[in-house]
Amino acid sequence: MKLYKDREKCVNEIKKRLDSDDIIYFDFTAQNTYFTAIYAESLSDKTMLGKQVIEPLQQKASFSSINEVIKSVTLPETDTLQTFTDCIDKIIAGDAVIIINGFDSAVSVSTKKPSARAVTEPPTASILKGPREGFVENSQTNMSLIRQRLKTPDLKYEKLTVGKQSKTTVGLVYISSIANPKLIKTIRDKINKISVDGIIDSSYIIKCISDRKTSMFKQVGSTEKPDIFSAKLLEGRVGIIVDGSPIALTAPFVFLEDFQSSEDYYINTYKANFARILRISAVILSILLPAFFVAAQLFHLQFIPLAFLLTIVGSIKGIPLSPSVEMFVTLLIFEILNEASIRMPRYVGIAMSVVGALVLGETAVNAGMVSTPTIMIIALSGICFYVAPDLNETLSVLRLMFLTIAGFMGGYGIVLLGAGLITYLCDFNSFGTPYLSPYAPINFGDMQDGLIMNFFAEQKKRPSFLQPKNKIRKGEL
Repeated sequence: MKLYKDREKCVNEIKKRLDSDDIIYFDFTAQNTYFTAIYAESLSDKTMLGKQVIEPLQQKASFSSINEVIKSVTLPETDTLQTFTDCIDKIIAGDAVIIINGFDSAVSVSTKKPSARAVTEPPTASILKGPREGFVENSQTNMSLIRQRLKTPDLKYEKLTVGKQSKTTVGLVYISSIANPKLIKTIRDKINKISVDGIIDSSYIIKCISDRKTSMFKQVGSTEKPDIFSAKLLEGRVGIIVDGSPIALTAPFVFLEDFQSSEDYYINTYKANFARILRISAVILSILLPAFFVAAQLFHLQFIPLAFLLTIVGSIKGIPLSPSVEMFVTLLIFEILNEASIRMPRYVGIAMSVVGALVLGETAVNAGMVSTPTIMIIALSGICFYVAPDLNETLSVLRLMFLTIAGFMGGYGIVLLGAGLITYLCDFNSFGTPYLSPYAPINFGDMQDGLIMNFFAEQKKRPSFLQPKNKIRKGEL
């Protein structure tokens, strides 16, 4: 519905549609012209509105067109509005809307009140070397952190609005000279097709744009660090920034990314490669160690060294539970302790997790409920989990699956489940990119930054599985 030329009729119509006590209507005059400034008290800066909008307008002699009103305002972000819907959208977004008597158009002025927390080191990605800055909840601040690192006109930011009620700003970020146009279009279309009441966090976007929505494996990468985000863009990925969330997204995502750390690129290459191999080994150990221990006790005693077997036999003497049930119960207790330590206040949670684990573990062993090797296996598996914290959710489910099948079928079940899992991952993809790239399908050229990372001088090309427009990363050094 278009605006009226009568200012009072326009104001009354907006009041009907936007009936809320925190919406302020301020009437003022400039010579013989009557104005009404409408803004949300909690979102707009009243000082900015008064000094940079109302005072300049009152100093103007007359207004013959809407452009003269816009030129009088000393703020750069202005817009001309034609409908009531546009006015309401601007007001609830934090802008001030100026209704002018005698004009069938209104002017919106960006008077948003800055409310972002300071840029600090993200708690989920602490490192010894490298930049300390982390994303915050304000998308404009996050974009400034990216532009500080990528000072190129090819860096593009597309603003999309998602959510029927939340009207959340979702930014599509990419480097136009590198990213594949088909990938950009695919992600843009998926975001535009999202039809939900509100987007509260970037995790909502992940659930909406993923191709396999029921899979336990994530198909979109996430990070709180601008340096990681910028590096992904330079490889040819597309980034997504959601206003109100400190977690930025990147797509497509491959499984290998969870074993890479930003610190790998800031430290000695030999140490970085050792760390990557250590992470992969720890993840495999965390999933399979409880399952192998149960399978060996129930079906394959011949694989356990005699000295260790005698120790196990002595420790499980008098234990009323079977090995599989004992391992499952112990695992369940540790998962509950972990969940409780996360949900409780930080300092109380740390104390409770440490004391709870020690007291419960020691008491359970002394009471003859569980054996000492079982406690050790679960503890070692839990420690290995946090070598790749982004995989924590997936690894918890996989460990339980392998433990269950090991209790029923032993080593044969572990082999069958492992083969099925690898087959599933080989067929898995993220926005058309094979999930196990560059190893399935095998691509020797892309292995320069795989499980083993080549020296920086040798990494001359971008990953071909991303199909970038520009494949050359750098020239000769």
